[in-house]
Amino acid sequence: MNQPPRAARASDVEAERPDPTPSVDSVTLMGGRRELIIRHGADAYRLRVTASNKLILTK
Repeated sequence: MNQPPRAARASDVEAERPDPTPSVDSVTLMGGRRELIIRHGADAYRLRVTASNKLILTK
């Protein structure tokens, strides 16, 4: 009757809290373009899709 509470399993804990890191699909982010500029403070970064369909971020 008086049993100690069972320890929460990692899968139980993960199911109860939302993913802390937002996710955006690259197709959505790029909007059909091969490159875009990301502004971060006073800096600008170029995100580009390569010929081998990889992403490269440069300053």
